[in-house]
Amino acid sequence: MLGFFLRRIMSAINLNEKLTLFQETWTPKIIGELNGQQVKLAKLKGEFVWHQHENEDELFYVVKGQLIIELRDQTITLKEGEMYIVPRGVEHKPIAHEEVHVMLFEPASTAHTGDIEHELTKDELDWI
Repeated sequence: MLGFFLRRIMSAINLNEKLTLFQETWTPKIIGELNGQQVKLAKLKGEFVWHQHENEDELFYVVKGQLIIELRDQTITLKEGEMYIVPRGVEHKPIAHEEVHVMLFEPASTAHTGDIEHELTKDELDWI
């Protein structure tokens, strides 16, 4: 286990390479961790569920494609190279009309679908 951990911290992480390692959508993969925050990659397509994270902010950075984040009072549209931080407690619903690749930064304690249980909920995420 120590060797795996050291390899993770001793080499550069290529986002495009990591994104070739999985096909599932709405299933974030952990690629790093720092100061209690996890860095995740995800492929998104379609609509997610309305949810909120009561105690955690959530950062979405679009690597490829266009992501829509619906809020109850506005719509945020993100293009490649753009990011948005959803403040804690704000209900949101990500939407990807075409496949989108995103990087997420959030506390390790962040529940995948926040305050709700849904068929898309992932209780444990894989490291890649």
